[in-house]
Amino acid sequence: MKKWGFLGLALALTLSTACATSTTTTDDAAEGGDAPAEGEAVVASGSRLDAVLERGQLICGVDGGIPGFSCVDEAGAYSGLDVDVCRAVAAALFDDPDAVEYRRLDSTERFTALSGGEVDMLSRNTTWTISRDTQVGMEFAPTTFYDGQGMMVREAAGIASLEDFSGKAVCVETGTTTELNLTDQMRKLGVDFEPVVFQDADAAYAAYDEGRCEGMTSDKSQLIARRSTLPTPDEHVLLEVTMSKEPLGPLTVNNDSAWFDVVKWVTYGLIQAEEFGITSANIGDFAGSEDPNIARFLGEEGTLGEDMGIPNDFMARAISNVGNYSEVYERNLGGDSQFNLDRGLNALWTDGGLLYAPPFR
Repeated sequence: MKKWGFLGLALALTLSTACATSTTTTDDAAEGGDAPAEGEAVVASGSRLDAVLERGQLICGVDGGIPGFSCVDEAGAYSGLDVDVCRAVAAALFDDPDAVEYRRLDSTERFTALSGGEVDMLSRNTTWTISRDTQVGMEFAPTTFYDGQGMMVREAAGIASLEDFSGKAVCVETGTTTELNLTDQMRKLGVDFEPVVFQDADAAYAAYDEGRCEGMTSDKSQLIARRSTLPTPDEHVLLEVTMSKEPLGPLTVNNDSAWFDVVKWVTYGLIQAEEFGITSANIGDFAGSEDPNIARFLGEEGTLGEDMGIPNDFMARAISNVGNYSEVYERNLGGDSQFNLDRGLNALWTDGGLLYAPPFR
C-alpha cells in the first residue's frame, strides 16, 4: 500500500482523542438590536450582526465529533480549528473568545439551522460548492482548510484502489458532498458497490469499526482525525486516491452582507496576522508600529472596524485572544497536536500554499 502524500500530511497515532457524543441545546437566537453607538457605521437594519451584538454572545454551529476540527470533551469543553474560528469572531466582537454558545449539528440539519436563525454562523467542516452558494442560500467565508475526499480501509483487507470495491460496501454520511462524490467516482469507474448511508457521522464510523462496510469515505482530514479514535488505528490506512476538492470554511446565511463581512474579514485577519508575523505572544511589540498597514490592521489608524459596525481593534482582539492562523493550525492539527499534520496547501501563499488575504486598507 502506498503512503498517502496528499497535502504532504504526516500522522502521529501515538495518542487518541475522544469526543463526547452528547448534544447541547440552546434557546432560539434573539432578534433585533439597538442602534449603533455614536461614531460607528450604521449596520443594515435586521442584520444578524445587530442580534449578535445585542445578545452579547455568538451562537456557532459545529460538528463536535471531529478531533482537530471541532471536538467536545466529557467536561463540555470545545476545541479544534473550526471552534477557534468561532472563538476568533467572538473575540473580535466582545474581546472575549468564550462568548460563544456551540450548537452541535449533523450534516442534514446544519443548513436549516443556519437559514432558520438557530445559529449565527456555521464553522463545521462544510465544503464550498456552487449549489450551496446559490440554491441552498449560503454565503461562504474564506477557506480555512483545503482538503480532498479519501477512502479508509483495513490494511488486512488488501484493498488498493476504488476498483477493488466491486461488490463491497462503503459507509458514508448522507446529506454531504462526500456521498455525491462517491457515487460519481464509482459511476465513472463502472464499479458496482453498496453505499451504506448514515445521517450521523458517529454512526457511520461505528458501523465501519464493526465491519459492516469495507470502506469509510470522507474528507481526508476527517478520516485521519477519526482514525485516531478507533480501537486499533494502526490497522487502518488511507488509499492513495483523492476523489474531490473540498475547500472547508465558515459560512453565514445569504443576503446579510453586514454580518457576512464580519465573519469574512475576521477569518481573513487570522491569515493576514500570520503574514505580518503578529502572534498572540508578540502582538504588544507591534503597538505604535510605523508601518501603516499594521497600524490599520490593529485598529490604531483608520476606521476599518467602524465601517463594519464593530470596534476598530477587532483584529487585535482576535489575535490577542486566539492567535493567528499558524497558531490555530499548530495547536489543533500541526506540530503541537497529536496529528502533526504538515501545512501543505494550507500554508501561506508566500510559502507555496493557497492561503491569501486581500489587503486590509
